[in-house]
Parts: sequence; structure tokens; C-alpha cells
Amino acid sequence: MSDDLVEPQEADIVYETEEPVLYEVKDNVAWITMNRPKFNNAQNGQMTYALDDCFQRAVNDDAVRCIVLAGEGKHFSAGHDIGTPGRDVHKQFDNRLLVPPHVNKPAAELLYTREQEQYLGMCKRWRDAPKPTIAMVQGACIAGGLMLAWTCDLIVASEDAFFQDPVNPLMGIPGVEYFAHAYELPTRVAKEFLLLGERMPASRAYQYGMVNKIVPREELREAVAAWAGKLAGQPRLGNWLTKQAVNHVEELKGKSQAMTAVFHMHHFAHAQNDLVSGDSIGGVSGKSAAAANKKQAGE
Repeated sequence: MSDDLVEPQEADIVYETEEPVLYEVKDNVAWITMNRPKFNNAQNGQMTYALDDCFQRAVNDDAVRCIVLAGEGKHFSAGHDIGTPGRDVHKQFDNRLLVPPHVNKPAAELLYTREQEQYLGMCKRWRDAPKPTIAMVQGACIAGGLMLAWTCDLIVASEDAFFQDPVNPLMGIPGVEYFAHAYELPTRVAKEFLLLGERMPASRAYQYGMVNKIVPREELREAVAAWAGKLAGQPRLGNWLTKQAVNHVEELKGKSQAMTAVFHMHHFAHAQNDLVSGDSIGGVSGKSAAAANKKQAGE
């Protein structure tokens, strides 16, 4: 096995905004809002690290008693950025975890290293934030968008929201990196969700307990603010201990170990795609993924 490092790949990255995430504190609630509405809040590295900055800021501020994660515009998040001018796979950021730089790693090691940091690792950290978190979901919550919503303690969705992980039918990959599917959904429903990759409306997600509350879109922020305000008024240690208690039970069911195991399957699929097609996601682009999604939904 070659252990040689490589020269980082040159990338022509054009960010459409210097503020991919907005941050506001109101009535002891931190509102963290993804701000790439032009690209349906597709997650690039710039956004992911900005999200991490905001979560850290909210945790460090004793005046903040609850955190809301939201998305600006029509959709919560279309998932990972696989095709905008701001796609920055080959850009190195200052790592937050004990993970080495990725841009000088060859072949499959590059993505494996990057996604340990930016996807699996960061999502696990946000899930364990010592303050209650609420995801405010409208429109599409697709693939990487699921990871963000699932890290939150509560999910409030608009009536027009839908949830989807189409990466198996599109790319031959067994779900996104933060593999909570089998914990968010019953076993056969999780298999259906992954194997078919079809949209799950908020109403069905609510039936399985993946969503806590559904409201009309025009009432979404008000409903989230009401819950956030209630949580912010409760004892902070009590909220933290209660959250830890439920998360601990999930760990007794093997959640983190399962995620680690499936993360390796995920990257085996990336490597297979690269060997067969020369591209880790099988040649799928943002445009082709969106077109396939709309066709499947009959739009």
C-alpha cells in the first residue's frame, strides 16, 4: 500500500455569500439559519464550519437556553453540495476534531478523512450539545439535510415538508454518513426509505415519531418559537440531564457503533464508484440528482 502524500488539487471555488449561516439570539434562544437559499441550502464546507462556529457560540453563551436550526428560503436543505460553484471538497479548513488534513491524502483516504470530520464527527458533536435543540423544517429535507435535522432533539415541520435519502438509487451508497435511519424509523420503513429513496411527507414522518409537530408553513416560526421559549424558561441542568438520559439509552442500543460501521460501508461504496466510473458519487451532479428527484415525484 502506498503511503505517499499528494499535492492538494487546485479548485476554482466561488462562494455566493460570506455569510452561509446567520446567527441571532432573541429571548434566550439562538436561531442558527442556513443561508444559501439560491442553492436550497446545499451544504458545502464553508457552511458546515460556519454551523459548527454557531453551535459553539450558542453553547458558550450562558444567556442562550435553547438552539433552533433553520434554513432560509423555500427549503430546509437539499443535502450535500455536489454541484454549485461553492463546492469546496478540496479546500482545507481548520479541523475541529482529532482528524488529520484531507486535501493531501490520495484516493479514498481524502473523502474518508474529510467526512469523518465534516459530516459524521460534527453531527455527533451537535447532537450532544448541552442545550435543547429544535430543527425547523420546511420544504425539502434531503440526504445531508436529514443529518442536520436528526441531530436536533425536536423536529417541527411545515405541512409541505418532506424527507428523503435517495443516495442508494442515485449513487449506490447505503444512506448518508450520519446513519440514524434505523433509529428514526421502524426497520422495514427504514429499508423502504433507503432502498426506494422516495419522498416521505411530514405527515408520514410524524406517524413514526420522526417529527414532533406539523403546522402550516405560515405558522412554523411561531410554533417553533413557542416551544423554544418554553424550553428556555426551564432549568438548564434539568434540560441537559434529560437530553443526556435519552441519548444514553440510544447509545445502549448501539447508535454510535452502528453509525461507525455503516460509515465504513458508505466509503466502500464511494471507493467502488471511483473504481468503476472514476467518480466517488458515480457521476451524479446536483442538476441530475434534482431532475431524477422531480421525475420520481411526478413533478
